[in-house]
Amino acid sequence: MVSATRARRRTATAEEGEERSAVSASDWRRPSVRWSLGATHWLLLVLLVVWCVGPLLLLAKFAVTPTQDILRTPMAIFPNGIAWSNLSEAWNDVQVSKYFANTIVLAAGAWFSQILVATTGGYLLSVLRPRYARVLQAAVLATLFVPAVVLLVPLYLTVLDTPVFHTSLVNSFWGVWLPAGASAFNVVLVQRFFDNLPREIFEAARVDGAGPYRLFWSIVLPMSKPILGVVSIFAVIGSWKDFLWPLLVLRNPDLQPLSVRLPSIEATTDKGVLMAALAISTLIPIVLFLVFQRMFLRGAGLGGAVKG
Repeated sequence: MVSATRARRRTATAEEGEERSAVSASDWRRPSVRWSLGATHWLLLVLLVVWCVGPLLLLAKFAVTPTQDILRTPMAIFPNGIAWSNLSEAWNDVQVSKYFANTIVLAAGAWFSQILVATTGGYLLSVLRPRYARVLQAAVLATLFVPAVVLLVPLYLTVLDTPVFHTSLVNSFWGVWLPAGASAFNVVLVQRFFDNLPREIFEAARVDGAGPYRLFWSIVLPMSKPILGVVSIFAVIGSWKDFLWPLLVLRNPDLQPLSVRLPSIEATTDKGVLMAALAISTLIPIVLFLVFQRMFLRGAGLGGAVKG
């Protein structure tokens, strides 16, 4: 009796969900509706794949295509064979390997700086909540309304002559790492996630004798893997494609990342080799998103960390 009642409830719920959709189950049974909507779905899927994946595939093709074929018949599929030498020339002769390593170092430092500031700032505003938390939160939110281009001059003057230490961070990776941590967006993002964490766990940890540092390291951070993945992807990709600030701070070509060096060598580099260098520069962001896409999609919704 109970099982039959539950079955009827599930059926009623399913039917109610179907009726709430834009196209009801009865409409789907009509051949004209089914074929038209099915064709529309496939068309949108093909357009989405072409729009998103098409440029990447075209770049991968150009990376191993001879320069003359790129200029004469760019859409032809390897009319004169594949030029695998473009990759080796880009990696060795154009020294993409050195600039690639510089980019990784810059991205790693910027990632650590942003993670440190975002997690500690979000923890302070959301979990510890001192008396001045509202004033501090208002100050953090106010910085979001300041255009980044307005901060270039004062930030550069600060890096040129740092307060207290009176040293210059120009031509130093620290000149890129430290300003990267000042991201109010990441602080607000992490705080929003921390607000959804269950407070009962915090109270239980405090009763067991956990201090603020132990609570942060052993309770809050392990429960915040989704948002840490989101901030990590934003930090690495943002640092990977940043052009203006590394151009201003890192004047030494031996320290510059790919985003700065590739436009500089464009005029003196073979087109096929340049395409290979561009393809190499896109590897890390693509691999990073593919590896952490599930964590990114979980954290992007900013939902609660514990279900039930």
